[in-house]
Amino acid sequence: MIYLHISVILKHANCEEVIKSKVNEIFAFFCYANASKEKDIEMQITKRDGTKETYESNKIARVIKLAFENTQSCIEAEQLKVMLQEIEQQLVENPDDIKVEQIQDLVEVSMMKHGFYKQAKSFILYRDQQAKNRRIVDELAASLPLAGLRPVLKGIHKDYGKALALDLMLAKYQTFYKPEMDMDQRLKSLIRSAVECVSAEAPQWEFIAGRLLNFQNNHMIEERMAALNIHSFYDKLVYLTEQELYGRYILEAYSKQEIDELAAALKEEHTKLFTYSGLDLVIKRYLIADKDHQVLEKPQEMFMGIAMHLNMNEKEDRLHKVIELYEVLSTLKVTMATPTMSNSRKPYFQLSSCFIDTVPDSLEGIYRSIDNFAQISKFGGGMGLYFGKVRAVGSDIRGFKGVAGGVARWIKLANDTAVAVDQLGVRQGSVAVYLDVWHKDILDFLQLRTNNGDDRKKAHDVFPAVCYPDLFWKMAREDLNQQWYLMCPHEILMIKGYALEDYYGEEWEKRYFDCIHDERISKQAILLKDLVRLILKSAIETGTPFAFNRDHVNRMNPNKHAGMIYSSNLCSEIAQNMSAIESVSKTIEEIDGETVIVTKTKPGDFVVCNLASLVLGNINVHDQVELRKIISIIVRALDNVIDLNFYPIPYAKVTNQRYRPIGLGTSGYHHLLAKEGIRWESEEHLRFMDQVYEQINYYAIEASCELAAEKGCYAYFSGSEWDNGNYFTDRGYQDEKWQQLSARVHQSGLRNGYLLAIAPTSSTSIIAGTSAAVDPIMNRFFLEEKKGSIIARVAPDLNMKTWWIYQSAHTINQEWVVKAAGIRQRHIDQSQSLNLYITNDYTFRQVLNLYIKAWENGVKSVYYIRSKSLEVEECEVCAA
Repeated sequence: MIYLHISVILKHANCEEVIKSKVNEIFAFFCYANASKEKDIEMQITKRDGTKETYESNKIARVIKLAFENTQSCIEAEQLKVMLQEIEQQLVENPDDIKVEQIQDLVEVSMMKHGFYKQAKSFILYRDQQAKNRRIVDELAASLPLAGLRPVLKGIHKDYGKALALDLMLAKYQTFYKPEMDMDQRLKSLIRSAVECVSAEAPQWEFIAGRLLNFQNNHMIEERMAALNIHSFYDKLVYLTEQELYGRYILEAYSKQEIDELAAALKEEHTKLFTYSGLDLVIKRYLIADKDHQVLEKPQEMFMGIAMHLNMNEKEDRLHKVIELYEVLSTLKVTMATPTMSNSRKPYFQLSSCFIDTVPDSLEGIYRSIDNFAQISKFGGGMGLYFGKVRAVGSDIRGFKGVAGGVARWIKLANDTAVAVDQLGVRQGSVAVYLDVWHKDILDFLQLRTNNGDDRKKAHDVFPAVCYPDLFWKMAREDLNQQWYLMCPHEILMIKGYALEDYYGEEWEKRYFDCIHDERISKQAILLKDLVRLILKSAIETGTPFAFNRDHVNRMNPNKHAGMIYSSNLCSEIAQNMSAIESVSKTIEEIDGETVIVTKTKPGDFVVCNLASLVLGNINVHDQVELRKIISIIVRALDNVIDLNFYPIPYAKVTNQRYRPIGLGTSGYHHLLAKEGIRWESEEHLRFMDQVYEQINYYAIEASCELAAEKGCYAYFSGSEWDNGNYFTDRGYQDEKWQQLSARVHQSGLRNGYLLAIAPTSSTSIIAGTSAAVDPIMNRFFLEEKKGSIIARVAPDLNMKTWWIYQSAHTINQEWVVKAAGIRQRHIDQSQSLNLYITNDYTFRQVLNLYIKAWENGVKSVYYIRSKSLEVEECEVCAA
């Protein structure tokens, strides 16, 4: 309380009146807090429901203060003392059967006696509104006589009745109500009534509707549990395990006593943090349901189940670690990736969002990559496929000239696999396909999703992405009338003896020009402006191709000693070492009297990443103790995902355990700015977020270093940029605390080879009631259609202050978006899902300039170009 008042004083330090009033408030509050301790008289107050409670004078003081605050005034400490003494004196004279209404009458009389007529009027109106709200609660409870509903309605009245007129909900409910409705229909109508009350002026209705939806969900679950004779969390886990809805490993790992202890730590009140939209999403997509789609799990049980799974192998203070993770998840300060939230605690516990495969230039290798994608899609993962090694159209096969069909036909195969393997009808698979901008097939590639070109080469269900070297953007910045050359990687390998795509930076440029000047290599020359036009046309029409700045990525790769990064994943935020799976042999062997074919392969670097997001809008980023603790908890949880994961294919497991990569990201970026009162288009924004992300990076490295000391470091730590200190110097981390951390990392190692990556968080940000990833909000207020009904959605923490701070994405100068991305990128060892928002007024040149500025600012990747008139498909599997 002292901190809050002092912060207000400091913000208005040039205003004597504000300082004076706040000082008086502080003095009055503490004066009467202390006085009440000395003067409280042993009296019993009869509440409206007939129960009694002990008299507390500080409650009266708060009521009087509130009346003054509601009229934008404050009361002097001495005046408050006099009024309180008068009221107490009259209570002492007749102490028997004192009722709440009697005390409120005395407060009114005292205000008018001392000439505070405006405040007395405010208090009378407040009392009248409260009485009206109590009648509404009574009327709704009478219409829906469901056990437990009245306390929910009373809680809504207590928390929101002062700010909102609950009669609006009653009026809407009465228009839906029909006497023949059963209780379920009436409850649905009440929830719908609250939802329809949501507006830009009254966003709190989102939370009221959420509470009613939670009551409905709990009511149905409790009825089912009673029918099944289930009366405890442990009993429920036993039943879910028997029904093969829960993994048996949970009951094998935890005793009944431990589960009972964890059940006691469940906090149903945390469910109040959900908005209606967030809770609705959790119920429909994340809670465990039986095979008849009947929900059997409550949200808090879900969070506890996730925490139990991710900590079940911990050796010391295991229950404490479970509860710590439960707390940060259930208070919506951290969200796990969609696969982790969905699949933790279940029999098939595929917890990872992102996978990346390097497609080799062979028939066997291509089909193996397609099969890998199918297996990953089956279990809900998203995929990135790098096709840059596959030979181009017209290349030779086994010496036969001009017979290769190029990458488009293989991408079409990936497209059809995405559609066919649809995760039991839930949604089709998702795959991004990457190709280098110098690849001879790039022109067909850029038309995969556009409305022009050869339909036989279309692949409308993949997400194209282009890998750019620095040279491309340098030339685009200098002169678009220069020639760019397209070549076949297979031909280069055969003639030059090296793979051009295996290099980056200056070495790549040297070899690129070497290939151009080699007359043995066939080349297709194209004006740079024509190629750029095709890229931008596709981006504006379809939102793709994504952009991957490969030189930036590899130059800043902390594990460049161990490999090469060719491309990214479905959502363009993962950047880790990649290499193709290699066939070794196929042999016929006799095993247990059976003839079997044994295929041997080298696993390569098959990238997989495990994601979570700090919800910046729900965390006090100024509290370094809290921030450090949350990051430490979640880094441990993500590291545990690596060992507790179900891997759809073995190659993913091998690579994941070599590098132990995690992707800690953020959501609620714009939400945090709005709460801080910082406009997006400001230098204050850049300074503030530079500090925030530096702190996040520091604590993430520190947490991984501590884990390494406890459990050991990842296999390739020795010789890495983490080990030799280049990671820190390359990013300008030169002050004493960073130098000390660098020394600790060198000594103890790191547990995780990759740490930070910002995923899109499309669905999990809705759950957390915050803004998505690092994106600006689309609108302060908008209407969303769901199953034939219209639901109002509002920006997080929308109020009179934040309304003027929030700026919708398409109205923000995108150069500020790019500059902010560059500031963040310094602190992110992988990449970020960066969207750019354009309107119909943008020219091709303006869009090109955004790409160039992103490259100039060190941004590693650009996700969607989001035109105001274009609806693009959200990435769900990478939502973190």
